[in-house]
Amino acid sequence: MLDLAVLLVQLIVILGVCRGAGWVFRRFHQPQVIGEMIVGIVLGPSLLGWVAPGIFTTLFPPSSLDTLNALSQVGLLVFMFLAGLELSPGLVRRLGRPAVLVSAWGIVFPFILGTLLAVYLYPRVSAASVPANQFVLFIGVSMSITAFPILARILTDTGMIRSSVGAVAIAAAAADDVSAWIILAGVVLLVRASEASLPLLTIIVGFLAYVLFMFFIGRRCLRKLVEDDGRISQAQLAVILLLVLISGLATDLLQTHALIGAFLLGVVMPKDSSFVMQLKGKLEDFVVVLLVPLYFAFTGLRTNLGLMTGPEALFYFGLILIFAVVGKFGGAFFASKLSGMPWREAASVGVIMNTRGMIELVALNIGLDIGVISPLLFTAMVSMSIITTFMTSPIVEILYPRSLYEA
Repeated sequence: MLDLAVLLVQLIVILGVCRGAGWVFRRFHQPQVIGEMIVGIVLGPSLLGWVAPGIFTTLFPPSSLDTLNALSQVGLLVFMFLAGLELSPGLVRRLGRPAVLVSAWGIVFPFILGTLLAVYLYPRVSAASVPANQFVLFIGVSMSITAFPILARILTDTGMIRSSVGAVAIAAAAADDVSAWIILAGVVLLVRASEASLPLLTIIVGFLAYVLFMFFIGRRCLRKLVEDDGRISQAQLAVILLLVLISGLATDLLQTHALIGAFLLGVVMPKDSSFVMQLKGKLEDFVVVLLVPLYFAFTGLRTNLGLMTGPEALFYFGLILIFAVVGKFGGAFFASKLSGMPWREAASVGVIMNTRGMIELVALNIGLDIGVISPLLFTAMVSMSIITTFMTSPIVEILYPRSLYEA
């Protein structure tokens, strides 16, 4: 049974510590989400469970984790919907060749490096029960992810979003997000097909049919939600939230993942600026302030840095970090130079595209849930995600200071 007192104490601790850490990190010109990601690990077995195991087991008893996970998953559904809502398909078309090149190389190059690394890691860190093709594909996709919402927030906070570097980076990240989630959906579908009651071909056809339905029919139906005056009533908000849940349920029943359905709905929603801003205003604060930190905390409870204490584990982590940085930075930098950008701007785009943040954590949790990656690999890649996101702001400030792009 649900112990309400335990849940309330967990909410108080998680929310209070996350807001405090976010404030500290903002003082050092870092996005608040970095502090929240680190707090998740601090409250988990990596630190609190190691320093004060009694307090840790009292605060997070195993019997309470299912409730905490359920709350965080509901919040994550809405967050993924908002992430999809922020994507504008016309953005890539408007910026043309630079954005297309950066997007393509920002997916292809890290994916190739990730698959090569996965071939090396598979016999060393993967369980024998995990098929090699599933492991390799998942690692390749994980290395290709760029956190569009976090990247957009960094660019907005710094004012760089008004520069050519920011415009190219945000357009390329938008296209990368969609591409990475499509590939991830295929990987999840492939993994779950072995346990599904329906044949693989039936599941694939059903999923593709749902995607086509959403883009060609669902998009037109959703347009009617904002046909009146662009304002969102409580009734309209209720309909939108119902659709988020239904779309998540649909893709979950189609053996992919509920988060992919929520993200897809956000992508096909009308992009009228007034509508998007009102909808974000009604949903974003509550989700980002309360429910998303619960997801960071739950991720931290599954992350155990003690698994990376040996030299062999640290070596694997070092490889993952190097391949991740080289893949994203190298692909985006090469594409930027190819499109004619000066080296300083091209290097800045490469660093910005290396932002992974929460979207990477979502993908990694999916991989752990479906059994493709081990707890050791999960911990190593969560650490990589935090480090690569943390690197973004200070390196960009050195490469492309505010005085340059403001001028």
